[in-house]
Amino acid sequence: MPALPLRLGVNVDHVATLRNARAGERPDPVRAALVAIAAGADGITAHLREDRRHIRDDDMARLKAEISKPLNFEMAATEDMLRIALATRPHAVCLVPERREELTTEGGLDVVGQHNLLAPFIARLNDAGVRVSLFIAADPAQIEMAARLRAPVIEIHTGAWCDAVVDGQTAKAESEWQRIVAGAGLARSAGLEVHAGHGLDYATAETIAGVAEIMELNIGYYMIGEALFVGLGETVRTMRAAMDRGRAHLDSGDSKSRTGRA
Repeated sequence: MPALPLRLGVNVDHVATLRNARAGERPDPVRAALVAIAAGADGITAHLREDRRHIRDDDMARLKAEISKPLNFEMAATEDMLRIALATRPHAVCLVPERREELTTEGGLDVVGQHNLLAPFIARLNDAGVRVSLFIAADPAQIEMAARLRAPVIEIHTGAWCDAVVDGQTAKAESEWQRIVAGAGLARSAGLEVHAGHGLDYATAETIAGVAEIMELNIGYYMIGEALFVGLGETVRTMRAAMDRGRAHLDSGDSKSRTGRA
């Protein structure tokens, strides 16, 4: 049986980071989203942070109004963000941890320690018809709690694996890879849809595309950086091709290096 297709979600946060450096209106993250979709992206991801360091409220409203593909709204579990999400009604909300002093999301959400906080957020979003994803580490306790909280989707934080690959830390990369594979299998067996993201580049995206349980990759920072040199459309097409190569290994029975390098 052929492997199911793997979706690509393009995160446009850092188009807004560049725009905000001059406090102007360009480059426009909504325009970037439209270019990404035209080049083959299956959806758009944007993280509205509490400090509005990149994406702004009007960006979320415009994305919802103007793009033709699903919008994935990343946000912290706060009442203000819940209010905005319920008003925006994106296709999906991905609940993520957030600290003001961090440069980027540093780890997965602690759904075990925060289950009493998260439960009403998930319930209200579910009731509104918004698909909820929890951004978590590939840890069995976190995955099992995600299932108990009735979140239909988890997104596995791949940052530690990607960093180990880039730094040439082979043993750590292998250990993190095994956690991801085992976590994806556990989540799927619990009835969860599995996504993955954070730190992925062409090589690691191709590798992780070979995990049959993973249905979507959300990638942003690397792609926006590459787009400076070759354009966003070409970057999306190249990423799509890498993912397709990785998925093809499932059908052929081939295997790739777990370090993310061919």
